[in-house]
Amino acid sequence: MSQRVVHVGGDGRAFGQARPLRGQVLPFLKAAGQPPATFDGITAAARIHRAMPATGVVMLTTFGEDHFIQRALEEGASGFLLKADDPRELLNGVQAVASGGAYLSPRVAARVVAGLRAHRAARPRRPLQHLTDRERDVLARLGAGLSNAEIAAELHLVEGTVKAHVSAVLAKLGARNRVEAAITAHEAGLVARGG
Repeated sequence: MSQRVVHVGGDGRAFGQARPLRGQVLPFLKAAGQPPATFDGITAAARIHRAMPATGVVMLTTFGEDHFIQRALEEGASGFLLKADDPRELLNGVQAVASGGAYLSPRVAARVVAGLRAHRAARPRRPLQHLTDRERDVLARLGAGLSNAEIAAELHLVEGTVKAHVSAVLAKLGARNRVEAAITAHEAGLVARGG
């Protein structure tokens, strides 16, 4: 994929300049920097995400507070980097988001994981007795970080069946995502330690 910078903006005004380009090019990245007083990066992320859903938004900012990170991700940012991070992280983030993925710099990812753990610790423990044996098998492999395809191969299932089991596990545990389910698997001792 060839990449070309079509506009570099220092603030949220870049959104207004990018919209007319929609018919000419498919923009795929918006680096949102420090929020100016009248137009913040989170608002820009939300507007870009609504107007151009295929556009990946990467936040590049000095603001690393947990609530700012959470709001940015909720409003459509696919990447979040701190200006104090290693400059190579910006390249990694841009490449990941441009490829359709998501990217958090290691320092931001550590904060997100710590926040998930704190959120998890504040909630009552999720009992596993209402999971079927197969769902426990799937949960253990989620905790080990396996993809649906890898779980299917290990358990001799088709991937669609694994997806159904993962959905059932998430619903029964009240987990918002695979990360929360994986944390539950570790806490419950379902994941073998050390290898």
